[in-house]
Amino acid sequence: VQLQASGGGLVQAGDYLRLSCAASGRTISSYFMGWFRQAPGKEREFVARNSKLGSTTIYADSVKGRFTVSRDNAKNTVYLQMNSLKPEDMAVYYCAADDSLPMWLNQRLRHWGQGTQVTVSS
Repeated sequence: VQLQASGGGLVQAGDYLRLSCAASGRTISSYFMGWFRQAPGKEREFVARNSKLGSTTIYADSVKGRFTVSRDNAKNTVYLQMNSLKPEDMAVYYCAADDSLPMWLNQRLRHWGQGTQVTVSS
């Protein structure tokens, strides 16, 4: 599966953005889908994950209550709605996919998008 992330941009603290991750090659219903992010000088960190049918979502504590991951299997697209953005949310956001939950848990996912920059000014 190939992943194409989009929707990043420059916003002010408190604003919102919605990231999209369009998949091609295979249907996303075969995959756990989600998002990671990497800020300058920091390690990549998990943000959110969505189960294959979208019934279960997992979030990092730092984004819980502000971010929502969702999917539209008919459009083969995953979304990350980011509300109440903070300067510490500024990072390159990557969508990712893997059909194996252990791969997610070990952060050894086999499919990655190219990343989209989110900049939050204070």
